[in-house]
Amino acid sequence: MEEHLEAGKESKPSSMSPDLQGDSSLQVEISDAVSERDKVKFTVQTKSCVPHFARTEFSVVRHHEEFIWLHNAYVENEEYAGLIIPPAPPRPDFEASREKLQKLGEGDSSITREEFAKMKEELEAEYLAIFKKTVAMHEVFLQRLAAHPTLRRDHNFFVFLEYGQDLSVRGKNRKELLGGFLRNIVKSADEALITGMSGLKEVDDFFEHERTFLLEYHTRIRDACLRADRVMHSHKCLADDYIPISTALSSLGTQEVNQLKTSFLKLAELFERLRKLEGRVASDEDLKLSDMLRYYLRDSQAAKDLLYRRLRALADYENANKALDKARTRNREVRTAESHQQLCCQRFERLSDSAKQELMDFRSRRVSSFRKNLIELAELELKHAKASTLLLRNTLVILKGEP
Repeated sequence: MEEHLEAGKESKPSSMSPDLQGDSSLQVEISDAVSERDKVKFTVQTKSCVPHFARTEFSVVRHHEEFIWLHNAYVENEEYAGLIIPPAPPRPDFEASREKLQKLGEGDSSITREEFAKMKEELEAEYLAIFKKTVAMHEVFLQRLAAHPTLRRDHNFFVFLEYGQDLSVRGKNRKELLGGFLRNIVKSADEALITGMSGLKEVDDFFEHERTFLLEYHTRIRDACLRADRVMHSHKCLADDYIPISTALSSLGTQEVNQLKTSFLKLAELFERLRKLEGRVASDEDLKLSDMLRYYLRDSQAAKDLLYRRLRALADYENANKALDKARTRNREVRTAESHQQLCCQRFERLSDSAKQELMDFRSRRVSSFRKNLIELAELELKHAKASTLLLRNTLVILKGEP
């Protein structure tokens, strides 16, 4: 398997395309990507008539860490607290495929050369599919940003798209990773405290409904993703099981000299073609169902994070009200307390307004995406089922000696 691969636009999965709806003044795509042993280089191409840019068309080379830097810049920016930040693309991970290829290359005396070639072909196809999906997920992240009326105007986004040199972004060290882990624990405890023991109650029925829905939705999407992966894995295993059957029948066909020779060779061809059909079924289910579920598992978590930030703002507002009452009772620092209370009120109202629109957009986006992908998956499943049925029927006709 080559460690250097290039992905053109036409070869990338597009299961997330319903997410990407915006004006054409800023168009971003990953035109090429090269996979090396320890990293992937993405060529990000931009076409824009936005006055900020010096040119209308340009490209830069970016690494995964730079995508994570950009995502973190949005998350840490208070201006975007009321928005759903598009989920960061997952880290490229080819280790599982490499390990399978390495084990295959170490040799196994129980498999024939033909079986080895077919298994190597399957693993290389799996590696390439993972690579293409990695490229697609990084592209979707950028296109979500480019399509958003607010996020597309961020200075860091402009730098990411236009700055021609390395951004000198480094990965987090162990101390920083531990700090992030501890912050997540504190956030979870804080969220439980805000929604539970503190007695803080939601003041808007819309957000109460969204909170209840998203908690259930996130759990069900996670469960559905696990089940979809198991189904896809079963199809892959079935495709792999066809390899020794086809090889054995082909071997019998070369040894027989009577009329059974044709039958054995025809059956060997049947199982080889069935193997390829099962492989396509697994690939389609992975792209149209499993990938979509994994994406919305991350996207629904981003929506939950938005609701948490709003609840945090509500808690701050409630605390500011209590502090104002206390200041008035003591008749000390009343103006300071009033000013702080007004700022907290304004922030909560502003965040609530933008969050409501974001959650409504999230609803329409996911419905559109699920409808599109499930329809396409059903059409592909029917296509493969018809092809399999036709293949079996034709083989039976030949084996029976019918014209």
